[in-house]
Amino acid sequence: MNILFVHFLQVNTPVPRDIPIPLPLPEWLLVVLLVLSFLLHIVFVNLMLGGSIVTLWAEIKGLKNKFYDTLAYEVARTITVNKSLAVVLGVAPLLSINALYTIYFYSANALTGIMWILIIPLVAIAFLLTYLHKYTWHTMERFKILHIGIIALSVLLFLFIPLIFLVNINLMLFPEKWSSIHGFMSALFLPNVFPRYFHFLFASLAVTGLFLFWYVGRKNYPFETIFPDNYTRYDVKKIAYSLTLGASVAQFLIGPIVLISLPSKGFGWGLLSIILLGASLALIAMWWIWKALSGPKEAINKRFGGIVVLMTITVLFMGSGRHVYRANALNPHRELMAIKTAEFEKLSANARLNVKNDEASQSSDNASSPVEKGAALFKTNCSICHQKDTKLVGPPITEMVSIYKNNISGLEQWIKAPGKKRPDYPQMPTLSQLSDADRENLAKYILSIQ
Repeated sequence: MNILFVHFLQVNTPVPRDIPIPLPLPEWLLVVLLVLSFLLHIVFVNLMLGGSIVTLWAEIKGLKNKFYDTLAYEVARTITVNKSLAVVLGVAPLLSINALYTIYFYSANALTGIMWILIIPLVAIAFLLTYLHKYTWHTMERFKILHIGIIALSVLLFLFIPLIFLVNINLMLFPEKWSSIHGFMSALFLPNVFPRYFHFLFASLAVTGLFLFWYVGRKNYPFETIFPDNYTRYDVKKIAYSLTLGASVAQFLIGPIVLISLPSKGFGWGLLSIILLGASLALIAMWWIWKALSGPKEAINKRFGGIVVLMTITVLFMGSGRHVYRANALNPHRELMAIKTAEFEKLSANARLNVKNDEASQSSDNASSPVEKGAALFKTNCSICHQKDTKLVGPPITEMVSIYKNNISGLEQWIKAPGKKRPDYPQMPTLSQLSDADRENLAKYILSIQ
């Protein structure tokens, strides 16, 4: 482990203690479930978002060309199905990441605040708009601009909802930045958010292109009875392949920016190998798509199965790489948190061993001096963050003594309503459970330290 980075974490990062509850499944199995279930979920999210964008584009072009209006309707019919699958398949990865990264995930939720809570109503509105758009297609033929406005609004929501998720998932990777985050907007403008978002956006278009190629190419799909006579399956397949190829090229251009914008703490040779191997397979698939587009019409179906297989393996590699980066980035902080949790459990066990019956405890408390009472309070409430002469999460006791010597009331007031004096220390929490007498005893104990 990098010693300088660990020191940075200790000084600049909140390190909470964990709740030592065993995982419901072996960790390796939860990781496999997380990666695979997330990939299944994200494919249908891609189809939902990409399908909405293609529908909007095609319906606008359909104002002048009936072929594109028909294409828009055919794609629109798939959006609600893909949306439902995306929601159902999103449960497993959400539960898995909650179990594996509880503190990180919920900390990010709390820091992004109201935007995270807004996901549910925004999703509900977006889904209702897609149903309204789908089932009023023919009844609103005379109000085409209004109808296009419905799908345009749903596209805007579909673009924004994944951005909220991405901001959250991104923020949980960087506990060292939590103290500087003040809501969704500050988390949104972390350097690596928008490169990752645009990479996801073009992935949605690439996946949608492959889906559209397959959808209109099915043997039982009545293409000739749906589309105008002067258009063929080849025309739609060429549009679909062109979309996949163009979006994939855009991903390759954005990919290096994504890597550069990510902090180096999560990188390693294993991760780089996964990314390069996945990219190599995608390049082969892209070359086959180009050959199909530039070749004779009858050869456009050639290697479609191979292209899908290569793209699927690429997605699997990229999903695995995402988890490897997450694990590498969070491991130093998780190790520090394990140390703090072990320290707390040790203190808790010692306290339980020293507990006497209520009557003896009360008698002892009455006989104790204020300094002794303060020492007990310090051990219970303060020792996790403060040591006598060592800088831990907060400053050492000796530094407190140097500041508040001969000013016990000032120290009591600080304990009652702590602020933030220096940028190299995190905000001290308010110890609201302490009474005025407790704060007085605690201050006397601190100032008794030499």
